[in-house]
Amino acid sequence: MMMMIIVYGGTLSQAAPVADLITDLPGLNHTISFKHYSGYLDGGQAKRLHYWFVESSGNPTNDPLVLWMNGGPGCSSMEGLLAELGPYLVNPDGKTLNKNTYAWNNVANMLFLEAPACVGFSYDVNGDCTTGDDETSLANYLALKDFFVNKFPEYRSNAFYITGESYAGVYVPTLMIRVLEGQNTFNINIQGYAIGNGLSSYRLNDDSIIFFGYYHGLFGEELWTRLVQHCCSGGKASRHTCNFSSNKWPMCAMAVRKASDIIYNEGLNMYNLYDNCPHTQVGNLSRHVAHLSNMFINYKFHAEMILKARKSAAPLELDPPCTNGTDLLTYLNTPAVRTALHIPNTVQKFELCNDEVNYNYKREYQTMRPQYEKMIKQVRGLVYNGDIDMACNFLGDEWFVDDLGLQVSEERRMWHQGGQVGGFVKRFHNLDLVTVRGAGHMVPEDKPAPALHMFASFLSNKPY
Repeated sequence: MMMMIIVYGGTLSQAAPVADLITDLPGLNHTISFKHYSGYLDGGQAKRLHYWFVESSGNPTNDPLVLWMNGGPGCSSMEGLLAELGPYLVNPDGKTLNKNTYAWNNVANMLFLEAPACVGFSYDVNGDCTTGDDETSLANYLALKDFFVNKFPEYRSNAFYITGESYAGVYVPTLMIRVLEGQNTFNINIQGYAIGNGLSSYRLNDDSIIFFGYYHGLFGEELWTRLVQHCCSGGKASRHTCNFSSNKWPMCAMAVRKASDIIYNEGLNMYNLYDNCPHTQVGNLSRHVAHLSNMFINYKFHAEMILKARKSAAPLELDPPCTNGTDLLTYLNTPAVRTALHIPNTVQKFELCNDEVNYNYKREYQTMRPQYEKMIKQVRGLVYNGDIDMACNFLGDEWFVDDLGLQVSEERRMWHQGGQVGGFVKRFHNLDLVTVRGAGHMVPEDKPAPALHMFASFLSNKPY
């Protein structure tokens, strides 16, 4: 491996692989003070996972290293980099990049990993795109080893955090367990994890969204009465008496289906309740399908809901409802951009989410509770939620954390950023529960300044 010596702010550091260095990124019209790299990590068994590594604009030698993964399953972490929290964000023209003042690489070295294989620019040498939770976590772990051993060994001593959003609520804990269990044979300076609007429990996510919908004015009294009457024991509505996630009573299933249609299929923005829906005609429905695939999986209407969404994608090739991926698709499929990122010509066209990966993905865990119970004993964690997301709503994650039965170290209170209420925080032993006021599913995109404040506070273990 070619290595060189680079000086960062007067500090001598062993260098990264020259072949992966991004030397001329199309559309980047402003000066940057950091190095960035794009290439492939070996995920084992013919899996080649694309990474984009952005060094800290502060002190890369001493700042933490943070892995970021988007969810789906089957969605690309390029969305996190280029639309949410990276140092440059793609403009609506799909050609130019805009400087992100609130980039997370202000305080950390950021590693964006596209996983599993076949997502984004990642691929399998044998074309095998079928995978599941355990295989994905193993491939991600092997990719991490490759990063630390063969690509960037100089970062192995930096404080390391694993983060992500949405289905990364599964990716992060399952990878974290492998890292923790492998410390005796492959030591990493692992310090913690952060999960935004994560899928932590299918049951709690489904149960809570019905309460969320009613108390946000989405259901009338007639539907709510039916839901409580047919789905809640004793006709009383509470998280402990209602079963909206797997109720066998047909009348309950009918009411839940009506509620889910209102939330997900009738024009509301599932990622941000109060945001408008951009209706465009470029892209595909795969992202919407990916998130729908996690909803109400115990009902017969789940398959019908997914089938309906897939069929609607065929004639017009619409964007996912209430999302606009045109800018990212245009930019990342530009030949000059692919060349700058060292993407081989044989690698597939970039898609925001891979429908094949999602369709064949094996969901092997219904809850992440066992993983959290192990993680809490060894590392710090942050569970944060935009409070107007309906894909993975804040209430479900709040219930999930409360059910862990942890000792409370700080009662729930407001936190502030820029003189305004940023959200609420409740702290437990080794785990922080945070909401971000007015943010949806993609917190750093909706509320960039509060998101950076939250992220920096967590990394430094200081009050929010």
